[in-house]
Amino acid sequence: MSTDNIVAEADMCCASCGIAELDDIKLMDCDACDLVRYCSDKCQQDHGTEHEHACKKRAAELRDEKLFRQPESSHLGDCPICFLPHPIFHSETSMIMMSCCSKMVCNGCLHANKVREREARLQQTCPFCRRPSPKTDEETKKNKMRRVAANDPVAIREIGMEHFNNRDYESAFEYLTKAAELGDASAHNGLSIAYLVGDGVEKDEKKGLYYLEEAAIAGHPDARYNLAVDEWENERYDRAVKHFIIAANLGHDDSIQALKECYKYGDVSKEDFAAALRAHHAAVDATKSPQRDAASKVFADIQREAAKDNNA
Repeated sequence: MSTDNIVAEADMCCASCGIAELDDIKLMDCDACDLVRYCSDKCQQDHGTEHEHACKKRAAELRDEKLFRQPESSHLGDCPICFLPHPIFHSETSMIMMSCCSKMVCNGCLHANKVREREARLQQTCPFCRRPSPKTDEETKKNKMRRVAANDPVAIREIGMEHFNNRDYESAFEYLTKAAELGDASAHNGLSIAYLVGDGVEKDEKKGLYYLEEAAIAGHPDARYNLAVDEWENERYDRAVKHFIIAANLGHDDSIQALKECYKYGDVSKEDFAAALRAHHAAVDATKSPQRDAASKVFADIQREAAKDNNA
């Protein structure tokens, strides 16, 4: 009998008592790994000591498979209007979160919408959902809380960060934890920093690294870079290089610079470095457009005029 057949048969039987899966007997997977199945909680508990070592090893392998998988895009995703990727290193004017719908709209689409409204003498509205633009901070806050009530992770994270900046840590962690549970990468990253440095919460390196990994898995390049640095400092160089490559592929500048140093000292192959360099350039170029360039120039001119007025 082949090994594959043996594994297949084992997968159809409880790892503790050996009973086979039938119409009236359903087996459940081990909570942590994919190696064995059980017919009951009791069987899983009885088999725990025997299975513990293999389970931990396989669980770590599965975690690494998930951790080192290249995300399709950064956690910022694409502008919902022009569908171009958002730039990783962004200023306050490169994209704006719309309080009415929590969409991150790029400066190019914001500027194009403002030009359209000005030329047609239209009411100012959100370029995505077309709700009227809020005129006061109070209206903006009401919009965000409406999104929070709808379980919008972006709005929940934004409110959490507002509480955090106001040193209301209890409320901040309640909101940030909920946003993280809903999959928000920035919330995961914020929690990781808080736990790693003990900012507003008791320092907990294990929790901090867990949230850092979750942020990286969700495509947060800064979190990925920080993981690489942590691995490098602990002399796990192969893992660090893998993290640097994944972040560089997303267009992360600090990671490509780190890879240049790795290549200089022979810690990354010529082929892997060249591939990362090409992917980095492609990721950065994908965020550019004439519309965004024009908007950046307009916003820069506005900021320069404002600075002149303040210095006058």
